[in-house]
Amino acid sequence: MGSQLTMYITLVCTSGVLNLYLCLYAFSKRHKYTNIANYFILYTAAISIYCFASAMSLISTTLEQISFWNTVLYIGMPTSATLGLLYVMSYLGFKLTVRRSMLILLIPFITIIMVATNHWHHLHYRVFELDPNLGEPFVYQEIGMWYMVHGVYTFASMFVAFLLLISHWKETAKVYRPQLIALMFGQLVPIVTAFLYLNGFTPPGVDPVPMILWLSSLLYLWAISTSQLFRIMPIAKDKIYNSINDGAIVLDDSYRLIEFNQASKVMLPNLNKSMFGKNFVKFWNEQTGEALPFKLTADIEYVQEVRLCSEHAERVYQVRITSLEQARNSKGLLLVFTDITEIKRLQEKLEQQAYYDELTKIYNRRAFLQQSEQDFQKAKETGLPFTALLMDIDHFKRVNDTYGHHIGDQLLVHVVNACQTQLLEGHFFARYGGEEFVIALKGFNEGEGEILANQLRTAVEQAPLMTEAGNLSVTLSIGVAEVVDWTEETLYQLLHKADTALYAAKEEGRNRVKVYAESESVLS
Repeated sequence: MGSQLTMYITLVCTSGVLNLYLCLYAFSKRHKYTNIANYFILYTAAISIYCFASAMSLISTTLEQISFWNTVLYIGMPTSATLGLLYVMSYLGFKLTVRRSMLILLIPFITIIMVATNHWHHLHYRVFELDPNLGEPFVYQEIGMWYMVHGVYTFASMFVAFLLLISHWKETAKVYRPQLIALMFGQLVPIVTAFLYLNGFTPPGVDPVPMILWLSSLLYLWAISTSQLFRIMPIAKDKIYNSINDGAIVLDDSYRLIEFNQASKVMLPNLNKSMFGKNFVKFWNEQTGEALPFKLTADIEYVQEVRLCSEHAERVYQVRITSLEQARNSKGLLLVFTDITEIKRLQEKLEQQAYYDELTKIYNRRAFLQQSEQDFQKAKETGLPFTALLMDIDHFKRVNDTYGHHIGDQLLVHVVNACQTQLLEGHFFARYGGEEFVIALKGFNEGEGEILANQLRTAVEQAPLMTEAGNLSVTLSIGVAEVVDWTEETLYQLLHKADTALYAAKEEGRNRVKVYAESESVLS
């Protein structure tokens, strides 16, 4: 055995040992690593088979031995290139299902079968015999049709893996770029070596690729030991950025559009890459027909709600605007649009249930007391008059007993509608309970309250409810009271006075308005 052949075998075995070490190391630590280690284990195992089978063929002395080890070699060589592609895809965050992985490995599996059965069909090698000039273990071969398919697919697998790594360079944080460099060279070294071999620039009769794979192995060892190749996986930006449900838009320091994700295109359908470099304020106006509803500033982080109308419905978004540090100390902005439409609908529904009367759709007692207390305190601070009207539908129980509760409900709604025709802004109208209603009048005295009460009474009396049983007329009794002593009186005392006046109106025959009188607690 010549010294040159010995050197070939030594280099090939070195590559095999290093890859076997990588395979066993990753296998022993697989429970501590991410799932990409599984593809790396298979990848380095395939390379090990490729290298050791290549070494065995170089020490073979017969064509039968060489043919056998060549078949074993093809178990590792075509699959290693494809497993390398799968490893890179997994590293970059591509979703790999078992079905998808098996489809990618289909051609290498067919190649293994074609090589093992080549003596039947000669589709992989048309000629495979000892080289008459070089002698064993060198082989003279003429390639067949399937060899071309296998060669193109193998080269394409390594080249695509290399291109994928290159394409993610800018999106990978600097701390992870050493990993990317190791992986890129791990794919580039066999590509270049195979290219030189196929074009006759390497020693004849010997595949130089397994001789050089030790270099790739050293790069992988360096990446594992220095940058935690398997412990931390730098998911590519687009895999996170485009998978989130929130719309994300990036602006530069001049508020020009420089990036957006897929979710933001749902929010703004006309958004596309041709908009890059366009002023966002101008873009928003063109897309929505409205001025930008929030302020763009890099000074503070703030949140605001905006409403956007699409072809189908109005959507509500919470916009969070944060500052982004960019190159050369410039600042950009990150706008994150979170769809809160369903949350707002739920809030509105809960608010409707909590603060609005379900039947009449006006405020309920709880909302009235809460809002009126605030108005009462503001009137007290400013010295404005404050008046309350408490009114009751006369003989409402008789309506329910005679016509049924469904007519009674209709009557309540009818009375509310009639009253609303007389009410103005600042008249806080609510259902107080049963057939009782209340109105708070901030800035109105009892005289103005009495006038309004009579307008309401007249409006209801003159607008009968039309039912299947005929027209139904009802009347109102109303009590009016104004705050007299701001130092002592509370909202509840005011409502008690209005209730006292209402009771007096009923006692005097109903369908009338009574104003609470202070003198000797007598009602006039």
